[in-house]
Amino acid sequence: MWMMDRLTNLITGLGTGKDKGTAARFRFNPIGPGELTAAYRSSWLPRKVIDIPAADMTRAWRSWQAEEDQIELIEATEKRLKLQSKVKLAKQWARLYGGAGIYIGTNDIDLSQELIPERVGRDGITYLHVMTRWELAAQDLILDPLSPYFGEPSFYSLGAGDRAGITIHPSRIIRFVGRPIPRFAAGAERWGDSELQVIDDALKQAGVSLAQVATLFNEAKTDIISVPGLTSILATQEGTDRLTSRFANAALLKSAHNVLLLQGGDEASAEKWETRQIDFAGFPPILQLYLKVAAGAADIPVTRLLNDSPSGMQSTGDSDTTNYYDRLAAEQHTDLSPELERGDEMIIRSALGQRPPEVHYNWNPLWQMSDAQKADIRLKRAQTTQIYAGTGLVPDEVLEQGVRNALIESGEFPGIEAAYADYDAKVEAGEIDPDGGDEPTEPPAMRSVAALLAEAGQRQLGGPQGTGPATRAPADARDV
Repeated sequence: MWMMDRLTNLITGLGTGKDKGTAARFRFNPIGPGELTAAYRSSWLPRKVIDIPAADMTRAWRSWQAEEDQIELIEATEKRLKLQSKVKLAKQWARLYGGAGIYIGTNDIDLSQELIPERVGRDGITYLHVMTRWELAAQDLILDPLSPYFGEPSFYSLGAGDRAGITIHPSRIIRFVGRPIPRFAAGAERWGDSELQVIDDALKQAGVSLAQVATLFNEAKTDIISVPGLTSILATQEGTDRLTSRFANAALLKSAHNVLLLQGGDEASAEKWETRQIDFAGFPPILQLYLKVAAGAADIPVTRLLNDSPSGMQSTGDSDTTNYYDRLAAEQHTDLSPELERGDEMIIRSALGQRPPEVHYNWNPLWQMSDAQKADIRLKRAQTTQIYAGTGLVPDEVLEQGVRNALIESGEFPGIEAAYADYDAKVEAGEIDPDGGDEPTEPPAMRSVAALLAEAGQRQLGGPQGTGPATRAPADARDV
């Protein structure tokens, strides 16, 4: 029955107990912090595997959605606390060591007490400190399902420094965990695994293959000289010294004059010289294979990991890069946002003095378009706005306000927000008639966006002005 329950082949030994593959087992060999640190500090490949996703995930950062003055206060607080750079560093240490935390510094003295967000007032957060899992000693996990801190350590204690042993409540730590570990895993359930733990074999194989090929360059060309009676010559110290001196002078003569002198005569007494070279033609595909395996194990495109152009006919690498950024964007929402939630609640209160429920943020896109792609999108948006302005489906005032907001938020025109403010001030002062009753004295660049688009639509759709389809003139002039 045992043989009937699985694939069996008596010829190859498959499933009979004689197959060599039946002895294969997975083993877990934990990598200690010392080796992880050595890999990060001494090898470029592990370092890039750790740094690249953390940098890509945080470089575009996020956009707060709130009133303009509220956004300015929140962004100012983030800048004061250096939040973006510290989140990046915490993600790096979490990926390298399996866990890290950001300590939320306040004016409280007793750090063992719970830090309740509602009690954080204006400028209540004074600083943020990044610590690795080896600096934050996590104690027993909270397994009470009624606790909001379920699955987190009951408390942390500093493991180094002047204040070693001090107790910190988990509410004061923004917790970052590496690769998740099953809670029943012995000895490591308080944090996660290092990213290097799973891909260690792939990284070492890639590094060893590169090092071995580099070593072969020293043996790329080898001179071989056959010496008659070599064994008897080397049998005595005098013969060895004479032979060493003989070919040391021969090599010096060859180096200086490109001439190698050998003993001639009949075949039995003549020295023979030949050169052997290593053919490196087959090595690049092998090295590329090892690097691709390492990149696949790290879940980073080869073009991003190696800063290399895509290979293959008509290959752009855009699909790999898009999938990579899509994965990071998903991790921002599923992992990074929940990790930051505790700190964000306090940062908002520290910036505003309260927590408006409508305040939230969106992650900025990770994919950076080329100039040609940006220009194409701007053209399509302008054409769409032109259609709306010409058809009158959107009121002019609403359309112009939308265009104004889009131009300001895009950042494509430096200083345009200040130019709008200056224009509005001149309208209020009566220097400019927004209804177009008087000829404006402003330069053409200050004319209404809707007016310019409407005129362009008349020229494009109806030929000479006044002979084409009717278009609505803007009722309110806004500057660009």
